[in-house]
This record gives sequence, C-alpha cells and structure tokens, in this order.
Amino acid sequence: MEGYVAVTDHGWYEKLAYEPGSRDVNFWRPSTRAFRLVPGTPFFFKLKAPYNAVVGFGYFVSFTVLPDWLAWETFGEGNGVANLEALRGRLGAIQKGARIAADPAGRIGCCLLAEARFFGVNQWVKAPTDWKPRTQTGAGYDLSKGEGLRVWQECIERARAMAPNLLEAAEPSSDEPRYGEPTLHRPRLGQGIFRIQVLDAYDRACAVTGEHSLPVLEAAHIKPYSRGGIHEVPNGITLRSDVHRLFDRGYVTVDDNRLIVGKRLRDDFANGRSYYSLHGKPIQLPGDPTSWPAAAAIQWHREHVFLG
Repeated sequence: MEGYVAVTDHGWYEKLAYEPGSRDVNFWRPSTRAFRLVPGTPFFFKLKAPYNAVVGFGYFVSFTVLPDWLAWETFGEGNGVANLEALRGRLGAIQKGARIAADPAGRIGCCLLAEARFFGVNQWVKAPTDWKPRTQTGAGYDLSKGEGLRVWQECIERARAMAPNLLEAAEPSSDEPRYGEPTLHRPRLGQGIFRIQVLDAYDRACAVTGEHSLPVLEAAHIKPYSRGGIHEVPNGITLRSDVHRLFDRGYVTVDDNRLIVGKRLRDDFANGRSYYSLHGKPIQLPGDPTSWPAAAAIQWHREHVFLG
C-alpha cells in the first residue's frame, strides 16, 4: 500500500494539533491543479525545516476545488486557520512567494482528509531518512517496507495510544507481530466531507430544480444523522435551500426517483403553488450509480418523515 507524505506548514499544524480526537480537515493547496490519490490512502503531515518531523496523519477521501468561502463555511478551523480572512491572507502570501496566479473566483484546491489526528511535540515521528530536501509539496512512500513502513507503524502506535477503539487501520500478522501489512482503510466521514461529496456527486446542482447557484445549495441527509443516518453519499441529495427545508419537515419526499409534493403543504399554509409545479418531476441523479439515493433511505423518509 502506498502512502503520501505531505509537506505541511507549522502554522496549519499548530492550529489543529490540540483538538482532541480525529476530525475532517481540509489540506488546502494554493493552486486548483488536480491532485490524485486512491481514496483511503494514508496522508501524513510532515513539517518543513527546521522541524522535519511527521506530526500526524489522516486518510485521503477526495480532491476538489472550492471557493475559499465555501471551504471556510464547511470546515471552519479544520482549514488550519482562525477565520476566512486568515485563510485568504495565508493563501495570498503562499501564492505570491511561489508566483502562483490567484484564481479570479477565489477558488482553492482542497484535499479532503477524514479521521485526521495530530501528535503533540513529544510524540512526533522522525521524518523519513531518505526524504529529498528539495521536495516542495510531498512524496509517495511504500508503506510495506523501509522508511514508509517505519513511519506508518510509528504513527499507528501513537494513534492507537490516543484512541485504541477508533483505529482499524491494520491487522496483526506473523511477519509483523505488532501491526502487519498495511491495508487501505475506509474512514468514517464527518459532516464537512459529506456535504462536499454530495454537492460534487450532483455536479453542484439541485436535484429537483437544477439550480447551480452554490450559495443556496445544500447537502440534505435523507435519513438524518440524529436518527441513525450516515454521512455517506447514498444517504444524501443536493437540494436548493428552500426545497431542503420542505424535505426535512416532511412536506416533500421522493418516490420512484420523482419529487412528491404532499397536500399538507397546501393545508398548512394555504399556498405552495410554486412547489406544486414540481410535483412528479424526475430527480436528476448523479452520473455515478453508486452515488444514487439508497432505496432504503428513501423508503424510511417516506414512512417516517413525509406528512402526506
């Protein structure tokens, strides 16, 4: 299994280091150029000189390009900064130093990482001894041997000490009695990554109205997290904010991939004309069938939320 060791800014690490447990984070980049890793790849945070240490890791979920305001709205301090102004300031400084042209729309590249955890100074892991000093952004490592294996095992050891019941990243084997061969881990997603993955699955358009204006688009849970739903794309659907509220309150639902507008909307508010025109309209499904709404979740919504 491959891992990725990313050159990490000390200020970014410092902002996140003392949060307990694991979380979604946005390892943002000053460029919108595409970045690719296999989902589930361990993603290590290596501080620049003079520290030269691995100070934590997470699991790569996806890369996307977001307006800076949406990155802040979604991940907050999970961006490694205190506020949106600080994000823009740090981004501008990096772009200026590296002579990278700023995106006219304020978009940034975002590596979305789940189950990210950070080590205190006394837990830092020695950086790979074969690290090339001129590496600017990061490098891939084979986690089954050599320095890659050492860094991986030491990170796993520290993470298990921090939360022994939360990590399922490796299994024992006879060759490596402590941890064994690394295997890809499917991380638990938080609300932030769920939101962005649902928006991206629907090409950032409302599944009902086709609206593309990002500020009014929301990732709706079909079965709410508070009622046993999960942060997975098949339990989500992109909706315009007003349609989302009607969906959550049971005035609309989905049946046979079509929007159903209930009579309770008219009964309760003596109105709703602008929504009844949407009754029976086909839902625009994601291009990837694995991202389509889960039938069980849709049925649950009809039976437990929809008012009829």
